[in-house]
This record gives sequence, C-alpha cells and structure tokens, in this order.
Amino acid sequence: MLGACQHIASIGTSRVVFSPLVLRQRYIAHGRGTARSSRVSRLYSDTPSCNSARQTPGKRQQHVQKQVAAGWQKLCNAAVGGAALLSVMLSTAAPPAAYADPFFTNSKPPLQKMKAPEPDSNDLSAEEVASVKLFQLNTPSVVNISNIGVRQDRWSMDAQKVPQGMGSGFFWDDKGHIVTNYHVIRGAADIKVALIDQSVWSAQLIGGDPDKDIAVLQLECETSKMQETKPISLGQSSNLLVGQKVYAIGNPFGLDHTLTQGIVSGVGRELNTPGARGVPIRNVIQTDAAINPGNSGGVLLDSRGRLIGINTAIADPTGRGASSGVGFAIPVDSVKGLVEQILKFGRVIRPVLGITIAPPQTVRQLGLEGILVLEAPAGSPANQAGIKGTFRDNSGRLVLGDILTGINGKAIKLQKDLFAALDDLKPGDKVDLDIVREGKQEQVSVTLGERADPSASATATIGPD
Repeated sequence: MLGACQHIASIGTSRVVFSPLVLRQRYIAHGRGTARSSRVSRLYSDTPSCNSARQTPGKRQQHVQKQVAAGWQKLCNAAVGGAALLSVMLSTAAPPAAYADPFFTNSKPPLQKMKAPEPDSNDLSAEEVASVKLFQLNTPSVVNISNIGVRQDRWSMDAQKVPQGMGSGFFWDDKGHIVTNYHVIRGAADIKVALIDQSVWSAQLIGGDPDKDIAVLQLECETSKMQETKPISLGQSSNLLVGQKVYAIGNPFGLDHTLTQGIVSGVGRELNTPGARGVPIRNVIQTDAAINPGNSGGVLLDSRGRLIGINTAIADPTGRGASSGVGFAIPVDSVKGLVEQILKFGRVIRPVLGITIAPPQTVRQLGLEGILVLEAPAGSPANQAGIKGTFRDNSGRLVLGDILTGINGKAIKLQKDLFAALDDLKPGDKVDLDIVREGKQEQVSVTLGERADPSASATATIGPD
C-alpha cells in the first residue's frame, strides 16, 4: 500500500508514483550541496546529530521528531510540485489523437485500398501487359476460404473453434455461389470467406461430391456486397493442347491472390481421389504452373482469362507439400455438370447398379478378369435383373458369382473401368451387361437406379464413382 506522502499523477492510461525514498535518492545523487545532502541523510539515520547529543533524552527525542516531521513535509511538497511539473510536460508532449493506441479505441482503422496502376506498354512487353491485365480482371473472382473446426479442450472440456486449413475458391455466378474443392471444406464446422476487399463473411455448404472433389458454397453477406461480386468467365477443357499457356490464381500458404504461370504439360490424366472407393477423376489437366498448399480450389485460366480447370492436387515425391512442377486441375467440362446438379438438387445424382464387388486383389488372386459380384442386395436394380452374387453351398464350398466383363459393349477389366462407364450414364438408363456365369458368357439388361446416399462406401451399393 502507498504511504501517506506518496503522490500519483495520472497521465492517460499511465500512472507515475513518487515516493519520498526515490526523491531522497535523486536529491542526494544530484549533489544539491553538502550540508543539505547531509541533513537529508541524517533524517533517515538512527544516529543523533552533534547538537542533539548535549540535550536531555526527552528533549532530544522531541527535537529529532520535529526534524523528521519538517523533513517529511519538505519532501511531500517537493513530490507534489514534481508531479505537477511532470504532468504538464507530458501533456504538452503527448502525441495527437491520430496516433492513439488502437487497442484502447472502439473504432477500427480503415483498410488501405491500393489501386493497381495501369500497365505501361512502354515499360512492359506485350506479353507482360497481357499477364498483368489478366490478373487484375480475374482476381476479384477468387476468394480465400478458411476451414474452421471445433475441438474440445482437454483440460476445461470446452468446445473451441480452431482453424483447420485454408484454400481457395471462385464465384460461379452473381448469386454468391462459390465453387471450391471438397477437401478444402471437409469436416468444417464453420466456413469463412475473405473477399478481394479483405472483408470476411460466412458461407454455407450447399452440396458437394467427395468423389469428384467438388463443393458449392453460398456466401452470406449484405445485398450491396453481393452485387459487387464478379463471377469467373467459363471456358472449355476439351480442346486444350499441350504447350499452351495457363495461369493459376489462388492463395498458397495463406498468401492471398497469387499468380503463377505455366503451360499445359499433359491432358487426359487420371487422378484418384482419397477414400475407400478410390474413384478416379478422368481427363485431368496436368500443368507445371506452381500449385502449392492453399491453391486448392483456385482457378486455372487460359491466356484469355477463361476458366479451364480447378487446381486440386500436386505430385509431391518429397511428402513436404511443396510444388514439384507437376500439378493437376479438374477439367471445367466435368465441373459444369456437377455444379448444375448441386445447385438444382443440393447433391450430385448418380446412377447405381446395386452390387457389392470384390476387392481387386481378390480378383487377381483368383486369376479372373473383370468385376466379381459378391452380392446383389434384394430390391436393387441388379437383383431385379437376376444378377447372382458369391455364396457358399451346403458343403461349404465357395461358389463364385457373376463376373462383369462389359457395359454397353465397353470392356470392363478394373474398377475404374466400371466407374468410367457409369459416369456417362444417368438414373433410369437401360444398359446391357456382359457377364460370365459358371464359365459361360451371357448378357443381362439392367435399368439403373438412383444412388440415394452419396457418401456410401465402395463396400456397399456401387455407383458410378
């Protein structure tokens, strides 16, 4: 607790405390005269002065008490004067209100809006001018997406929201629909979207397709802000040529709106999505444009600024998540149909055969070529068409079910062939299945059903992907 003679000078949010002991030390240190320094020193000494030695004990004690009281009074007066002087000095030297500490103000500092200069054809080449304009025109269409998860604190057991990852996305239309990769928002309890003006808004998942790694979000913002959004210009991926220039825009490593340039390194690639089903994405675009973590869901553009693919994966032999010059993008021709279904139905509607198939390694061990049917559940399209599954007879011997070898004349050797064949079909289509039953070739007609649960695994009802 402060003593009775301590004084406080309030200066903004700071406090200056003056104690007699500090003043005494400063007084002596500055050497205000030997006699005065000695006298102040004696006020804090237990040894009586020479004059008080000739006095009686009672008078001597009273004399010392008077000297102590007088000294304390002078110190208190000095402290008050010093505090007042220091307050005046600090108040005159205080910075203006514009430099006040922002942590003590309720108002947020305004965002710094940087207007990009127009490219000068005299300083830049024609190719550089085109790249700069492409970036400036398409950057407002690209957004930064944050995946927010919920975790339970191990000590307090409280649920806390924590960031799980970041990615990219882009505006599909002028209604606030954002397209991104499904793995960017997988397992998210909350989704935050940062726009080009650095404003952050929430977004809701409309639907997605984990097998094709596509998701569609709905931006939740003010009407005026929605009118400012700029949809991306759609192109085509079916006519791409190896060697043509491409540009990738995204948010690698959290660095917003980054442009990288490259070429189409290959077309018609096949990329397996993670998961038990192992469904391949066909006609994937390969590019050497730098794609790093955070670029997922970003745009891959042609030289005219039209969307030709969605950046989704990289070949990373090191396992460190860094670009190796081999990146992959989902072709826009495949994305169009998926997004349209999600916007219309809230999910991707896929056809289904209604069979459970054996693992590929089992088929190889048996020396078979095709898809071995383990089960055709009752009520499924395959069961209604008479497809037989694998079972054990009364003697315990394993009786193999039908082996699927073709659909509508297309050869089926592996799982991916089955997925690729069904990918071009829709529920309600009637297909002819080529099967091998008890060593004999047969053909069976099946009317495809609709896959009810898009998250079903490969060990349940089999759909196209």
